[in-house]
Amino acid sequence: MDSSIKFWKAIDNLKKGTEYTFSGDVPLTEELFDNINWKKDNGTFTTTNPHSELTWSKVDTEIKRLQTEYDGLDYARKRKAEYPSIEELVVALYDAEDKTAVDEKRAAVKAKYSKP
Repeated sequence: MDSSIKFWKAIDNLKKGTEYTFSGDVPLTEELFDNINWKKDNGTFTTTNPHSELTWSKVDTEIKRLQTEYDGLDYARKRKAEYPSIEELVVALYDAEDKTAVDEKRAAVKAKYSKP
C-alpha cells in the first residue's frame, strides 16, 4: 500500500475530517510528523498539533495496523488478477461448456491463492 495513502487513512481513521498540510516526504517518522501544519478551528495553520487523538504513537500504530490488514488481503488481489474476466462470465451464462471452463479456472485460482 502506498505510504501516503496509509498515512491519510490512519489520520482519517483516528480523527475524521482533520485538515493538514506537509511538504516533502510523507510524515512516516516522528520528526516529520512534528512538522505537519494542522488546520485550527479559526482556519489558520499551526505546527502545534491541536488534536490529542493524533499523537505520533497512535498514528504509527494505525499505519502498521492498516499495512497488516492490506498484507492479509494479498491473496484476494492475486485472485482478482487471475479470475475469469467479466466477458468470460457473460459468455458462460449462455454456454454450458464455457461455464464449466470458467468454474474450473476459478477453482484453480482459488486453490493457487488460498485464504491464509
